[in-house]
Amino acid sequence: MLLLRCPLPLLLLLLLPLGARPQKLPTRDEELFQLQIRDKAFFHHSSVIPDGAEISSYLFRDTPKRYFFVVEEDNTPLAVTVTPCDAPLEWKLSVQELPEEASGEGSGDPEPLEQQKQQITSEEGTELFSYKGNDVEYFVSSSSPSGLYQLDLLSTEKDTHFKVYATTTPESDQPYPELPYDPRIDVTSLGRTTVTLAWKPSPTASLLRQPIQYCIVINKEHNFKSLCAVEAKLSSDDAFMMAPKPGLDFSPFDFAHFGFPADNNSGKERGFLKSSKFGRQTSPKPRVDLHRVCIGNKNIFTVSDLKPDTQYYFDMFAVNTNTNMSTAYVGTFARTKEEAKQKTVELKDGKVTDVFIKRKGAKFLRFAPVSSHQKVTFSVHSCLDAVQIQVRRDGKLLLSQSVEGVRQFQLRGKAKAKYLLRLKGSKKGASMLKILATTRPNKQSFPSLPEDTRIKAFDKLRTCSSVTVAWLGTQERNKFCIYKREVDDNYNEEQKKREQNQCLGPDTRKKSEKVLCKYFHSQNIQKAVTTETIRGLQPGKSYLLDVYVIGHGGHSVKYQSKLVKTRKFC
Repeated sequence: MLLLRCPLPLLLLLLLPLGARPQKLPTRDEELFQLQIRDKAFFHHSSVIPDGAEISSYLFRDTPKRYFFVVEEDNTPLAVTVTPCDAPLEWKLSVQELPEEASGEGSGDPEPLEQQKQQITSEEGTELFSYKGNDVEYFVSSSSPSGLYQLDLLSTEKDTHFKVYATTTPESDQPYPELPYDPRIDVTSLGRTTVTLAWKPSPTASLLRQPIQYCIVINKEHNFKSLCAVEAKLSSDDAFMMAPKPGLDFSPFDFAHFGFPADNNSGKERGFLKSSKFGRQTSPKPRVDLHRVCIGNKNIFTVSDLKPDTQYYFDMFAVNTNTNMSTAYVGTFARTKEEAKQKTVELKDGKVTDVFIKRKGAKFLRFAPVSSHQKVTFSVHSCLDAVQIQVRRDGKLLLSQSVEGVRQFQLRGKAKAKYLLRLKGSKKGASMLKILATTRPNKQSFPSLPEDTRIKAFDKLRTCSSVTVAWLGTQERNKFCIYKREVDDNYNEEQKKREQNQCLGPDTRKKSEKVLCKYFHSQNIQKAVTTETIRGLQPGKSYLLDVYVIGHGGHSVKYQSKLVKTRKFC
């Protein structure tokens, strides 16, 4: 057995860091073993490894640490597992014979303590196994000799956590979940924002019927070889270990005794560093883009909300919920699919193109004049809400503006130049617009508009059968058509807003709604105002009035609708 009773001198030697008072080593007697590990003070500063319980500890960089355990009988099965957390470890397992007096078979008085100490520590012992790296590594022997076993650990990279598990009954303990014969994670489906993973169940769950849950870890940096490494990465102040379950998930210290803050406040220094003049200063680690989700005993899972065209690393850990100990599957990685490439719309010189953009979406348009040109004109008519337009010439940004209503942009031309337009839609909803690109300055398909496209109603001129309205024009002679439509009394501004598609022309209206059409302009922009009285209305009724201005190319733009109401009594 591991850690059976030892003679008092050897016991004092092993437990010398604990103080002068001798203490009893833990045994594998289950009742006594459970009692002893519940007394955690026994292990807080001990270098003794208990039999059948995982311990968690800490290494300072370039500061070796040594652990001991005793195997009293020859041909004893032995298994030792070392789990590095957030840095590679160098560790070595060796054994040396116990002095005859320590084995209990000698006769006469025991040797003095100092003589035994010198006898044990002066011998290097026989090296059984050594390893350097960050893998979870095992030493397993079906028949180990009796003796004093030493486990030496060193971290040369940085301060780090680690875990150690040792047992003399590896066949019956099995605290770590067993991996299937094929421990790989399969990527069964790949999308732009989703990845579906599948894996074979752990025999610990399917055959031994032990409670197993699977935890998936997703990140963009690398695969992890242990759940301990994941927890170290997730933690901002390294205080990541879970509260131990007595007899099952035993830790030889808790952070209050070891000097770490009990709460998860990464901004505070460690307690034991404050009082030590040799203390090392620590700084909080930045949060990483790493996610962990435990999904029960399912063996297929779809990871969602990923970014397109991004490489992700996926790790799977089988966790025994009784022991809280885990085993890592072979991790994998996958790159999500690219976003569907935007189709670029080709603009033809002098021809109006209709464009529809989804909410928060974008569209790309290309204009490549076939002939040399001095200027290029882009006319944009946003039918609904404002849209953002960017114009680049041969990759150089020339224009970036928000467009509402009708806008015209004239840019200096360049031989064999190509223009790329990016239109970004509104956050409120879908966007519709018409766009015209031309190298001919006189080619104006869209009518010119005044800055103010509101319709004004004169309340004092309102009667039971008529209303009088006015609107602004421009210096350019255009055709104006006015339409009316009777609406319910509860017709409100919200309904009117939904009907404010400026790109819908008179051809979408009923003939009975047409009031009149007329041409109008004024060379004096201050006097470019026209009025019209609309007659033949019903008393006390509400009407929605629309004015359309029609350009030379036949394209129309609607002014802002106006809701009016006739007098009920005259």
